[in-house]
Amino acid sequence: MTERIKASVLASQVLLSLGGETISEIYRNQIRTLRTRKYELRAPAAGASVEVLHTLLGIELRMGKRRVHCPDLATARYLLVFARLGCQDVAVPYDITRIALLAHDLETSWHRMLALANSVSQDRGRNFQRKLERTLISRLLEELTAIGSGPDRPEFVQDTRQRRRK
Repeated sequence: MTERIKASVLASQVLLSLGGETISEIYRNQIRTLRTRKYELRAPAAGASVEVLHTLLGIELRMGKRRVHCPDLATARYLLVFARLGCQDVAVPYDITRIALLAHDLETSWHRMLALANSVSQDRGRNFQRKLERTLISRLLEELTAIGSGPDRPEFVQDTRQRRRK
């Protein structure tokens, strides 16, 4: 008889195998170290439908029944990952040139996590796979909430002197 492993144990193995490339590690080491601003995403609970829409008025992020206008596709992709997790507040880099690369890293981590979860729970039923995904999402959400979303506005250095005092 094979021993059944709990979803929480498999979730730990999946996150461990991702190493420093989990969404929470990317958020902690690559995003929160930048100058960011707090964005109130108010995403519905994890599991609600979230998608990027291309409309006549621009790009929107639809979270359940709510729509949020996004300035560009990179920002929509960036916020999409956090909306899938059910984050309420998230830090958005002030430098918009970095958002596209960070969105790519976050999406890659999301898809790798789901692929690993599916591979380790292949022999189990679909209910167990969903439970494993919910466990992973709840752990990531806890870690992101603990890291925090930072200040409402980025800090600006007011000293504009060109030369240093000797």
